[in-house]
Amino acid sequence: MLASLGADIADIVEARQGSNNDDEHDPEGATLAFERSQADALRRSNELRLVEIDRAQERIRQGGFGICAACFAPIAVARLEARPWADRCVSCA
Repeated sequence: MLASLGADIADIVEARQGSNNDDEHDPEGATLAFERSQADALRRSNELRLVEIDRAQERIRQGGFGICAACFAPIAVARLEARPWADRCVSCA
């Protein structure tokens, strides 16, 4: 998915280069700048999620998975089912 988003961003940049289109004032749709910004935000969000997953895997290896990093209480199973990478309980989040 990250490679796809990177390719999308590159395609948007390429489409913009050498063009004198005034898409900033096109009432028919989103601008290239908006599309690039949106794709970049998705890419950054996915990169952050991968870091969070790596950290959760490290907690599993070290035996700390499911324990709040702030108050050291167990993290509720429902929270871990919804966000398996969570490192804080609901109260501390």
